[in-house]
Amino acid sequence: MIGVTGASGRLGRLVITELLQRLPTDQIVALARTPDKIADLAVRGVTVRRAEYDDPATLAPALAGVERLLLVSGSEVGRRIVQHRNVIEAAVRTGVRFIAYTSILHADRTPLRALAEEHVATEEALRASGLAWTFLRHSWYTENYEDRVRAAAATGELVGATGEARISSATRADYAAAAAVVLTTEGHAGRIYELAGDEAWTMNDLARIVGEVTGRPVTYRNLTPEDYKAYLVQQGTPPAVAEVLAVLEAGIAQDALFDDSHQLSQLIGRPTTPLREAVRSWFATR
Repeated sequence: MIGVTGASGRLGRLVITELLQRLPTDQIVALARTPDKIADLAVRGVTVRRAEYDDPATLAPALAGVERLLLVSGSEVGRRIVQHRNVIEAAVRTGVRFIAYTSILHADRTPLRALAEEHVATEEALRASGLAWTFLRHSWYTENYEDRVRAAAATGELVGATGEARISSATRADYAAAAAVVLTTEGHAGRIYELAGDEAWTMNDLARIVGEVTGRPVTYRNLTPEDYKAYLVQQGTPPAVAEVLAVLEAGIAQDALFDDSHQLSQLIGRPTTPLREAVRSWFATR
C-alpha cells in the first residue's frame, strides 16, 4: 500500500488524485490530522486514517501495512524537525520500506536558510533511518503568487523586492504528478530531485503577463527588502510576518528559486504548467 501524509492539504489531495489514476483504491492510504476533511476519499474506497505529526500515538496505527510513503512536509515552521522525526520513527517501527519527502529546492545551498534548516534536518534523519528514501526538492508553487497577482490586477502595480531574479516555479499539480511517479515506479531510491518549472520568469515578466491576461497594464515596482517590509506593514501585514516575507524576497533575489535542470518535466513526462496558463486560470475561476 502507498500512504500520503497531509492528504487533506492542497498538495496531498492532488497526489491522491494522481494515485487514483494509477492504482486501485484499496492500495491508497490517505493520512490526515482531521480525517473528516477527506471523508469523500473514503466514499471512493480510499483508506482514510488519522495521523497527527505532533501525536506519535496516532502514527504507528496510521502506517500499518503501508510500504511506500509520501511525507509531505509540515506547515508549522519551527516544529517540523520534531514532527517529521515522529513520522520517520513510526515508519521504521511499522515496516515502511520507502519514504519520499517534499523538501526545498537546493536545500543544501539555498540562500533561504530559515526555510531550509528543517528540511536539511529531515533529510539527515531519513539518511540515518535505514529506510530507502527520495528527496523531492521543490521550488516555489506558482500558486504562491495568486493573491499578489489579484492585487496587482486591481491596482496596476506588482510590488516586491526580488529585482530581476529568475523564479522557476511550478504548480502544485506538477509537483503532485512527480510524487505519484516516484511512489508508483522503481528506480528512485537514493535520488535527489531538484524540482522546478521549465520556465524561469522574473517579476517584471509576471507583471507583463498579468497585464496581458487582464487587459489592464501592470508594472513591477522593485523595493529594497527594508522598504518592502515597510510597504507590507502599511498594507496591514503584521510586522513579524512582514519581516519574514522581506527576508524571503531577499533570498529569492539571489536566484534561490532558479533551476534549469528540467528534472520535474523529465520525471512527469510532460512540460510543466506555463506561468501564463496558471495566471489565466486564476481569473477564469472567479
